[in-house]
Amino acid sequence: MAPSSHQALSRSDNFATSSADALMLIGRIFVGFLFLTSGWSKLMNTAGAISYLASVKAPAPDLMVWVVLVVELVVGITLILGLATRYGALLGFIFVVIATALAHRYWEYPAAFQVAQYINFTKNIAILGGLLYVFTAGAGRFSVDAALAKAR
Repeated sequence: MAPSSHQALSRSDNFATSSADALMLIGRIFVGFLFLTSGWSKLMNTAGAISYLASVKAPAPDLMVWVVLVVELVVGITLILGLATRYGALLGFIFVVIATALAHRYWEYPAAFQVAQYINFTKNIAILGGLLYVFTAGAGRFSVDAALAKAR
């Protein structure tokens, strides 16, 4: 990791460098947990998820709910375990782009709901950024990917 442009930041640079693998693990768990719990909640309340998908005019909500919950569970598991991490991050990225375009078009909501939908829209933009980082950096040392690479 390249040092910061200012000497005052060298401690944070040193911490980031020396803790990179642990921080990558924590970051993967945080992002993966979001997907895992979202998929799990749809599995536990499929009827509610179908109703929501119908309300945002998703095509074939009865079928789409299964696609959505499987994708969310797969992305969550791959990120948390660090297994096929880049593929999971890429799948998550594509999923969030579609979900954002489908469900968080804040400008189409009544005024009373626009702020909440705008917040969800911007949070999804942040999630996309995190997924790009995971896709670029990979899983790190504390992952199934690293263990499999070592076993070769």
